[in-house]
Amino acid sequence: MTKYNIENLAGQRLMAGFNGTSLNNDIKELIKDFKIGGLILFSRNIESPKQIKNLCLSIQEYAAYSDIPPVFISIDQEGGEVARLKNPFVKSFPGNPGIKNKKHAIDFAKTTAQLLKNVHINMNMAPVMDYVPMGFNSIMKNRVFKGTPKKIAELGCYVINEMQKHKVMACAKHFPGIGRTELDSHIDRPVLMKNFEILEKTDFIPFIAAKNSNVSAIMLSHILYPELDEKWSASLSPKIANNLLRQKIGYKGLIITDDLDMKAVKHDIKTCIKQIIRAEIDIALICHKGPPGIKKAFQKISQLFSDNKELFLKGIESFKRIIKAKEKYLIVS
Repeated sequence: MTKYNIENLAGQRLMAGFNGTSLNNDIKELIKDFKIGGLILFSRNIESPKQIKNLCLSIQEYAAYSDIPPVFISIDQEGGEVARLKNPFVKSFPGNPGIKNKKHAIDFAKTTAQLLKNVHINMNMAPVMDYVPMGFNSIMKNRVFKGTPKKIAELGCYVINEMQKHKVMACAKHFPGIGRTELDSHIDRPVLMKNFEILEKTDFIPFIAAKNSNVSAIMLSHILYPELDEKWSASLSPKIANNLLRQKIGYKGLIITDDLDMKAVKHDIKTCIKQIIRAEIDIALICHKGPPGIKKAFQKISQLFSDNKELFLKGIESFKRIIKAKEKYLIVS
């Protein structure tokens, strides 16, 4: 689909969480009324592999019925602490700290990709590519690959390449890196006082490697990096998302925010959306506000595109990136 009308351009920029385990009126509203680009599954949406498969198929059937592109259906399946699909339905993995070598990485990625593909989930919000300095008590210590930035890059790219080989999109997170933080951005907004030169030699390295491996998506953190942008956290920052990741590093894939419902986000949804569109971030992730929150976001994007021709044209560029990814992984007819 290549209809560059404002509704399509706005809706494809949104990825939403929802309640329920089967196609319901809320999901239908997100698809039909707000032209939603993606949905994300949580434990509240999961009962069994058969149920997930039926849910995902019904979502895609309703999207086709509503004349919108197939939907990104994503999940956090890192293994270890963060895995929405658990025993007894799936093989349990220890997460990134337990991945020591290429064999471990490929085994995890292949098994996970096959599982997700079998139930028609097409995007995994993994791998975590954050760097934790040795001995640092990071909030991420149980979710990261252990070792140097180069080692993290190596193991992470094995995971990316293997998952995407099996037609499941990978999402490297959380750029520019949250391994140096002790506060949880679900609750607080961490501040990281490191300059560009230090980050370039350490934290950026795994994400540059992910870019070079053609990772489908990169997720931004909600952390404030005053040395990179004194006002806006990465997930709302044109300096970080566009100037740094898109222009300087040269990343051409999808850029996604972390969940805008986290308490680290200190702004209302309309302010967030304004910054996301200014920053040319492709997808705003809104996990818990439901259709009312999505409606506000949808209306704000539509207004920005209607009022500003330059933003509208940039919106077409983002739409093309989204459709390109869907054509590669979701088979748009």
